[in-house]
Amino acid sequence: MTGTATPVPGATKTVRVRRRVPTRTPHQAARAGGGRLGGPLAALPWALPAFAFVGVLLVYPFFRSVYGSFFEDNGFTSSYTGLDNYARLVDDPIFGRSVLNTLMWVAGTLLLPVLAGLLIAVATHRMRFGGIAQLIIVLPFAISGAATAVLWNFMLTSDGAVNQVLRGVGLDGWAQTWLLEWPQNTLAMIVASTWQATGLNVVLFAIGLRAIPRETVEAAELDGASGWRMFRHITLPQLRAVTVVVVGMAIVNSLKAFDMIWILTKGGPSRSSETLALTMYRETFQLFHVGYGSAIALVLSVIVVASSWTYLRHQMPDTSTAKS
Repeated sequence: MTGTATPVPGATKTVRVRRRVPTRTPHQAARAGGGRLGGPLAALPWALPAFAFVGVLLVYPFFRSVYGSFFEDNGFTSSYTGLDNYARLVDDPIFGRSVLNTLMWVAGTLLLPVLAGLLIAVATHRMRFGGIAQLIIVLPFAISGAATAVLWNFMLTSDGAVNQVLRGVGLDGWAQTWLLEWPQNTLAMIVASTWQATGLNVVLFAIGLRAIPRETVEAAELDGASGWRMFRHITLPQLRAVTVVVVGMAIVNSLKAFDMIWILTKGGPSRSSETLALTMYRETFQLFHVGYGSAIALVLSVIVVASSWTYLRHQMPDTSTAKS
């Protein structure tokens, strides 16, 4: 409601006339705009392209793989075989070796890049030239996985840089055929992956260290905490949220390791260094066992989702308990 001053003819003073401004409640406004798309559905046209994109690239291929895993398919003809492809997984020694190699990648990725990233970030956090040291360590992360594999192939071949350095310093007995025997070929590739992946972990842990309140650190220092006690009781608990993200990413990336293995060994020799992702690719696109490759893809998908869900469920706080 507003008021305006209106002069009245023949009057000695101005009379203020009040006018009512029409107002509408949210429900009245929604009914008035009933002919237009509003309310919760207003954002639907904008979300449809994203839904279509996810459906075409993720949802449909997943269900198509589930369906194809029940068939014997060579890319040209197919016949229904039920659970035969899954029964074949149990008796396939190559699949068993792939599972073992995948577990080695998971363990190596958790022990090496995550631990190294944490220690380097903590060690360089207050160093005078810590930023420069972190930048040098982060640089390999800017290199693609394929380029990293080419570089390490130059170093790990039988006459590569590593063996030449060992022979040059008189350690001929340490020279190895790093990529030609299992399990050292898998271990060597895990080290190569660590060299590239540690940089990202250093960045994430460095961000977490900068987010620790200065007052918390100063209070701990006044109580006499320093060194290992400071790291154990102050720094590590404050980095919990960042650690959850780093470990979760490491688990997923190790389960789908492919490019470095393919370029360095192509899964050899005799398919001894294959992981689940590489076995799925070879069976589907090289050997044209499409149904069997779909079964492997489904097993890998279940492992990735189950491990990620289990880890996050145990690490994230229970909101229902907090509310009660």
